[in-house]
Amino acid sequence: MGRGRAKAKQTKVARELKYHSPNTDLTALQRELAGAGKSDHVVVDDDYKEFVDDDDHPDEDPDPWVRPTR
Repeated sequence: MGRGRAKAKQTKVARELKYHSPNTDLTALQRELAGAGKSDHVVVDDDYKEFVDDDDHPDEDPDPWVRPTR
C-alpha cells in the first residue's frame, strides 16, 4: 500500500473515531476510576524481607556518610 492510500485510510479511521463514538458503559468507567480503596502500602513476601530497606524513616538519625550542611 502506497503512502497516499495509507494516509487516506488513517484519515478515514480518525474521522470515524471523531464523529461516531461507540457506546460507553459509564457505570463501569466510574467503578474503574473509583477503584477498590487500594492503599499505597506494599506487601512484601517473607522471601524478600531481607532486601526491603526500612531505613527511610524521617524520625531517625540522618545517614552517617552524608556530610552535614553548614
